[in-house]
Amino acid sequence: MLEKSLATLFALLILATLINRFLLWRLPERKGGEVTLRIRTWWGIVICFSLVISGPRWMTLTFFALISFLALKEYCTLISIHFPRWLYWVIPLNYLLIGFNCFELFLLFIPLSGFLISATWRVFVGEPSVFLHTVSAIFWGWIMTVFALSHAAWLLMFPSMNIQGGALLVLFLLALTESNDIAQYLWGKSCGRRKVVPKVSPGKTLEGLVGGVITTMIASLIIGPLLTPLNTLQALLAGLLIGISGFCGDVVMSAIKRDIGVKDSGKLLPGHGGLLDRIDSLIFTAPVFFYFIRYSCY
Repeated sequence: MLEKSLATLFALLILATLINRFLLWRLPERKGGEVTLRIRTWWGIVICFSLVISGPRWMTLTFFALISFLALKEYCTLISIHFPRWLYWVIPLNYLLIGFNCFELFLLFIPLSGFLISATWRVFVGEPSVFLHTVSAIFWGWIMTVFALSHAAWLLMFPSMNIQGGALLVLFLLALTESNDIAQYLWGKSCGRRKVVPKVSPGKTLEGLVGGVITTMIASLIIGPLLTPLNTLQALLAGLLIGISGFCGDVVMSAIKRDIGVKDSGKLLPGHGGLLDRIDSLIFTAPVFFYFIRYSCY
């Protein structure tokens, strides 16, 4: 099932590439440079993800740890706060706890170490005038890019009759999260009228939100029974939760960027912006979906 699902992703990418090339041929005046760049980046993302998710569990965990590292580094650059290298050690330790299935320690490690270590460190090396701002920003960075995001990696650890069960859960989460982003964008562009958070993200509309959530619920209803142990009602609820939480993650990251005064979080992914621009929704959907499926199916 994993191989068939990945093959479907590649088929969709091929279709998107062909459609884009056809439009460029038929409409030469159309500026398709950014779309072409986005599709090329998606090719790189999907190829890399396919290789990792098809490999052994330690490889997938290492991949998620790398994503957390790059996301945290990008976040610290974005907010212009010096982050000592030794503080990055929380990342491998966090993913080791996942690898050894130490769930209780995982729940305590980042929140507790972030509270104790970041505050104590700033007392000794920081300026009191910016103490609260710096500690809060660092703690939020840990929670967002390491703790919340690593819940997606925890899906690999769920027991399953199928050896690929955990990987299929990850694939389900990522597919619905990205589908929700795309659906909300398309619905908002086509029939969006009423703005939801005009001061944070003027492009977000109520019609886009509702249309995206409904689309995500339908997608969950279709692929949920194929990739997960969810029944019909649970699949609909999972789609609802992912749709709403994905929107929340998107607008929260928009609020951070607007507070700082930047459009993109970085330039790591051509055509998409930074890594945080690509995973902002996942930061919220990962823990929401993890706890939903943990307590409803396992």
